[in-house]
This record gives sequence, C-alpha cells and structure tokens, in this order.
Amino acid sequence: MYVIGTAGHIDHGKSTLVRALTGIDPDRLREEKERGMTIDLGFAWLRLPSGREVSIVDVPGHERFIKNMLAGVGGIDLALLVVAADEGIMPQTEEHLAILDLLRVRRAVVALTKCDLVEADWLDLVRDEVAERLGRSRLSGAPIIAVSAVTGEGLPALLTALDAALDAIPPKPDLGRPRLPIDRAFTIAGFGSVVTGTLIDGTLQVGDDIEILPEGLRSRIRGLQMHRQKVEQAAAGSRVAVNLAGLAVDALYRGQVLTTPGWLHPTTAINARIQVLDQAPPLVHGSEVSFHAGSAEIGARVRILDGEVIRPGEGGWVQLRFDRPVALVKGDLFIIRSPNATLGGGEVVELHARRPRRRYTGIVQRLQVMQRGVPEEMIRQVLDDQPGLALAAIAEATGLPAQQAAAVLEELVRAGEVVRLGEIYVTAAMLASLCQQVEHELRLYHARFPLRPGMPREELKSRLGMAPRAFALLLEYLTRDGRIAAEESVVRLMEHRVAFDGALGGRVQAFLEALAADPYMPPALDDLAARFGLDDEVISALVAQGKIVRVSDTIAFTAEAFDALRRRVVEFLQERGSASVAEVRDLLQTSRRYALALLEYFDQQHLTRRVGDMRVLR
Repeated sequence: MYVIGTAGHIDHGKSTLVRALTGIDPDRLREEKERGMTIDLGFAWLRLPSGREVSIVDVPGHERFIKNMLAGVGGIDLALLVVAADEGIMPQTEEHLAILDLLRVRRAVVALTKCDLVEADWLDLVRDEVAERLGRSRLSGAPIIAVSAVTGEGLPALLTALDAALDAIPPKPDLGRPRLPIDRAFTIAGFGSVVTGTLIDGTLQVGDDIEILPEGLRSRIRGLQMHRQKVEQAAAGSRVAVNLAGLAVDALYRGQVLTTPGWLHPTTAINARIQVLDQAPPLVHGSEVSFHAGSAEIGARVRILDGEVIRPGEGGWVQLRFDRPVALVKGDLFIIRSPNATLGGGEVVELHARRPRRRYTGIVQRLQVMQRGVPEEMIRQVLDDQPGLALAAIAEATGLPAQQAAAVLEELVRAGEVVRLGEIYVTAAMLASLCQQVEHELRLYHARFPLRPGMPREELKSRLGMAPRAFALLLEYLTRDGRIAAEESVVRLMEHRVAFDGALGGRVQAFLEALAADPYMPPALDDLAARFGLDDEVISALVAQGKIVRVSDTIAFTAEAFDALRRRVVEFLQERGSASVAEVRDLLQTSRRYALALLEYFDQQHLTRRVGDMRVLR
C-alpha cells in the first residue's frame, strides 16, 4: 500500500483535484466547507489504472496551517505537487518544496491545475518555471501534467503518471516494529475510540495488544479499517483506522504513537544532523524551536554541538532537548520551525542523548559513526558508550532490526570483540576495563576500611555508573572467575579477610571477655569500647563477624549469650503464648532496660510482634 500526499499553495486546487480524482471530498470540517479552504488534514483513496489502491493525504496550503501540513506529509511515498497554471510558483509552493526536500521525498508528480483558465503559451511558461525550480530539488525530473478538475482534462494522464511513479518506489520494509503516528482521534457510536494514521513499519492485527506513547497507555485492537473496509491485518505503508478497547478519546491526541509494547521508549533529548534552509535565518545556540516528526509537534531548545551558529544553507550537529517526551526511532526525519517560518530539518542520529560538553570534538566523531557507520561500527560505538546493554537496547540505539542486530552481535562474539553476559553484551575491552575498575575500587576500599567485610553493593554500582542488571551480571562474572566474593549487601576481593592483628587483637579479646563476664547485663557498649580503645569500625566488624549482637545503640551481647537469651524467650512464648516485658525480665533475671531492648530487637528481626503490652511469636 502506498500513500500520496498533496503539496502546494493555498487555493491552487489541491482538494478540488483530490475530489475530481477520487469522488471523495477531503474537506471534512464544516469550517473548511464554509471558507472554501483546507484547514486540517483530509483523506481519500483511489484505484489507479494498474489496479493498485492508494491512499491520499490532502494537506492545507495556507501558511498558518503548516503545522497541520507537517502532521500529514511525514509518512507519504509520493508527492502530488499542485501548482495553479494561472499563478505559478507561490510562497507556500516554495515552503512545501523545501519541506519535501528536508523529508527526503524523492518522487513526485506535478499537477498544473486550472489549465482551462490560461492560454497554451502561458501554460508552457509555467511548466518551464516549475521544471526549473524542481531541478534545484530532490524532485528534479518529476513529470508535469496539465489538468483541469472542472473539465476533466489531463486527469487520465495524471493517474497514469502517478501509477508510473509508484512503480519506481519500493514498498515500505517490514522490520517488525509496528509504529503508527496518530493524526486523528475520535469516537464512533457503538464502537468507542478510533485513531487513524499511516503505519510506518510492521503489521497490526485485530486482537493485538498495543501501547500508546509517550504516555504508555495500554489497549487492544478491537477492529481495523482501511478505506472504510474492515480488515483483519494492516501492513506497513497503509492508511489505517484502529478501533481501541478501553481507552477514552480524551486520552488520545495527534502526535501520539501507537505501537506494540516494550520496544519503543520515549525520549526527551536527541542528537541529530540538521540542515538550515537557504532562506532561513541563522540557527543560534540556545534557540527555541518547534519540532515536527511524524504527526507530533513539540517545543525544543537547540544546543549546537560543533559551534555557536549554523548559517543559512549549512549543516551542523545539534542536540535537541524537548519540552516533553516524544516517541522517536533512530533515523527519523524531522522539521524545525520558528513561529512564522520553516528553519530546516534533519535526521535523528542518537536517542536518549546525554548533556554534552561544549566543543568536545569526540561527540561529533561518534555521531558521524552512528549516522553513516556500518552495523558493526554502530554496535561497537553503542557498546563503547554504555557498559552492558541488552539486545533490545542495542537495536533501539542503532536503529537496526532486532534480528539483524542479534546476527551482528553473534559475529562479534565469535570474533572475540564482544562478550555476552547473560542477556547483555559488552565489548571485550570494556569488560576488561570494568574488571580492573572493580578490583581497583575494592582494593582502595579495603585499604581505607580494613575492618569492614566489603564495599556496599550500591556504592560500587554508583562508582561504576552501571544499570542494576548489568552490574549484577558483571559481579556474577567476576565471582565465577574467582576474583571477588559478592555477598548479600557487600562485595570484596576474594583474598580480603577481616583480622584483628597484634595489639588490636589483644584489646578485642579483652573486650569480649569483659562483655561475657556479665552476659545478660553487660556493661554499656560505648563505655566498654572506650575502656579498651575500640572505635566504631571495630565494633561493626565484630557484629559482621557474628561475635557480638548489637540490640541497641548502647547494648550488645556476646553471640553465645544472645543465642541463650533468644532460645529461652522463644521457649517461654511457645509454652505461654505471650509475655510482657516484666515477665521476660524475670525470666532472664535481668533489668527492664535489657529486657525491653532485647524484645524490641526481636520485633525488628520479625521473631516477635507486639500486641498491646504483650509480645507473641510471629
């Protein structure tokens, strides 16, 4: 299925021509009919002489409605450029041509409308003017057909020319990533919410689970229509209406993207290659623009990555930071505008862009690889940028279909350039660097805190700057390799052991003996530690080693004493069912202070729970 999009100046007869070709009035709004001008997108379809059926998107020609034109022109395969023979090329003809160029539309047919209103000599002059202008665009050599929607002159020739132009256009590839930018949302009585758009990639089927981005709304396809006919499946390149289950129309709007769940993640910043139009003002660092891609229009701020300004007719590298999230794919084409004019356009090269350092030449070199590199180069670049990514993330970052990305990764794994850890991939060089960094960080930590069992997991993850899953898989790899021991909350080098050597060992032994001298009512912990010159690091190490149990800030028991106390309390509760603080005090022949601290600790450990003034076993 192909989509033809009209383009041209206001009142040059675009909608009239579409109506003459299809029998369908694309002006659906009452205001459009009353004013005799297209304001929003219109849609129609027709069967060409070859028998192929095509969709038509009719766009407004007035300069005030360029944003509506941009919402419809992004998914077209062929442009139907309409130029009135009695006026020739006009300002919006020029702007529409510039937009088609920026969006890399390479095929067009030109309809010289209203040919019944001009003489043959004048028609030849306009034809030459149009051919000369097209010669300075991607549409050079496009056929130019004189037509009259009133008399029908030239319409058969126009249909034949459209057919021939489509013969040279390959169908949209199905990369298995369904994506439909929504351009209309409405309700139909008895059916519910319906959205329409051009399916850029993949297929949609009745019953599919879908997601609406950027909000992440979930729904299911209740029905599909193409050209008002029910279908069970829609293929890439189709104009399609999708009936959604369980979503209110108030939650749907132009600019959202309908897709299958899980693979497409909205972004708030992209890196891109941009071209400024010859007739536009210079694009200055920090400029605020409107960004148009697919059917979306979003505010954005421009950060120029390789200078301060991009002059008219020149290209440059930019980062665009958006007012709100937008669902994009690497390689998407876009337009940027000021309030009154089209400034330029470009190509999305990197999604989820991080804030760059100004004038850092490395970012430009990296983006050049991401824009024009072969798949192997792009995958290497992505894996060099981030330590450990899953296949889906690699496919999204490179713009490659998941199947192709997987095949390239396996080749790199076989070549020893990439290592697979579980479901993530990392370059061999990056893995070696990460392993060295882990060992270095742990060695420094052990030297600084020799009495701690290891470095907290979260601290090490933060120092490495890794995602949680990638970090966990790296630790698994290093553990299997015998270099580290990864315990529940800490990580250590395999050879690291906490030891109390020399004079410290003697003081620790004396401390433990003093604590055991009165096992159920030991001296205050801080006083006892101060008497033997032990700091918090030593006390924490003794707790970690299980030699003492600290039940409060000021009370600790030896492990043996604590086990005995715990056993007696559990046996008492099993026999009696419940116990008060006073009963536990008497049971243990201790003071209320120790009994209360012990019971509160048991509560924290989920051994007991408090019911009123009593304790029971959990």
